[in-house]
Amino acid sequence: MNNGTTTNRRFAFGANWQNFLSVLNEERIAEATRSLQAMMELEHLAGKSFIDVGCGSGLFSLAARRLGGRVHSFDYDADSVSCAQDLKNNHFPDDEDWTIEHGSVLDKSFIKELRAFDVVYSWGVLHHTGDMWNAIESVCGLVKPGGVLFLSIYNDQGRWSVRWRQVKRWYNALPRLARTPYVALVALPFELRALIAFSVRLRPDLYLRRWTHYKESRGMSRWHDWVDWVGGYPYEVARPEDVIHFLYARHFVLTRLKTVGGNLGCNEFVFRKAD
Repeated sequence: MNNGTTTNRRFAFGANWQNFLSVLNEERIAEATRSLQAMMELEHLAGKSFIDVGCGSGLFSLAARRLGGRVHSFDYDADSVSCAQDLKNNHFPDDEDWTIEHGSVLDKSFIKELRAFDVVYSWGVLHHTGDMWNAIESVCGLVKPGGVLFLSIYNDQGRWSVRWRQVKRWYNALPRLARTPYVALVALPFELRALIAFSVRLRPDLYLRRWTHYKESRGMSRWHDWVDWVGGYPYEVARPEDVIHFLYARHFVLTRLKTVGGNLGCNEFVFRKAD
């Protein structure tokens, strides 16, 4: 797996997820579970196999297991694997229907050893591998005929995406102690712009909700997402139509699409594989 060059080191995704687990609570877990149900338009995963490709904190593996799925989680980052294992130990100890391992989506021999799954889930992961299109190709092979593929990929914003890639490179080139202030510095103009916009509308309370109620966005934490947005490298992007055409050529049909328009962030896709 390509982890970036020596001068542009790979972001410590797992370390950020370990910090996130310190704020994870039942409310966030419930919200993550609801968001999975809503995007996939299902009530449960009973009787279905589910693989979490690049499981990160393990939150959505936990959500899938709570929905009754037989879950397999893997991640390239050893700290992320540890996070998922901690969640399993806390919520589903000794559960044979949730397995976790270390592995890379770009390791063809590793992927070949995995079985096909009813649901393949990879949210905000494949664009950080250093070889996004090959990573997407790999997950296609994990989907059973008639199965579901749920992807989330960074939106291509042209020049903005090029600039954001440089922001991420600078973060990873900084000494460790300088990284948190750098995240705050990058986030500040975006947050100030939002605060001013809500204040002009005489609703500064709505700005505060962006922080206090951010867990309603898939159970996540706004600060930990900022760290990921600023530091997450390698970093690739794609236009929605490019992802759709790529998957269509591999016998997948789009069933759900949620875009961020022209904004920063990830487009979400749900595909079904032809029988």
